[in-house]
Amino acid sequence: MSQVEITVRGQHSAFQAPERGTAHLTVALEGPQEAAVHAGVSEALRAVTQRVQPLHHPDQGPVTWWSTDQLRTWARRPFHKDGKQLPLVFHASADVRAKFADFAVLSRWLGEVLTITGVRVDRIEWALTEARKLELTRRVRAQAVREAQAKAQAYADALSLGAVTAVALADAGMLGEGLSPQTGQQAVAFARGAVAGGGAEVAFVPQDIEVSAAVDARFLVG
Repeated sequence: MSQVEITVRGQHSAFQAPERGTAHLTVALEGPQEAAVHAGVSEALRAVTQRVQPLHHPDQGPVTWWSTDQLRTWARRPFHKDGKQLPLVFHASADVRAKFADFAVLSRWLGEVLTITGVRVDRIEWALTEARKLELTRRVRAQAVREAQAKAQAYADALSLGAVTAVALADAGMLGEGLSPQTGQQAVAFARGAVAGGGAEVAFVPQDIEVSAAVDARFLVG
């Protein structure tokens, strides 16, 4: 009996609670006087950085990394609903990002900075540490291979062909004619969450992060 070729795809996902939360803030004001707007954003930005600098330590945290962009200014002349051009409105803004290892401190810190005029939270980006991400990626890839083997063996068993033998293994999409891996098959999905609340603390519920992998495998049997 000639050999039979079986080609399958194995996939696996794992979920992990986030270990880092990066707050993305914008400090922005607008008004009729350029100097006042610029000064207001500068002062607000200074107040935010003064609240993050004492928390920063690259290894111990609670803030492992933070950055600010340069202050940007511009002006626009809006139009009235009747089509009349109105006086210039001046704008100034700057972005701040801070990565926290301690989410309780992140909650308290957000509660403080949101009381500063001009500060808003755009989003919280949840992530894993690089070491944990690599560990989970290796685990899900190995499990995806095992699932591909189990699937191929199930097909062979259905035909009473015996044990399968792997002859090719590749990232998903690379066993076809194009030989190009499909995007999104082996990636960490960063969960993003909105924030809400006021006063001393901000409440949020971070979503688990999914790490997934997919492989294509070819087996011979018979």
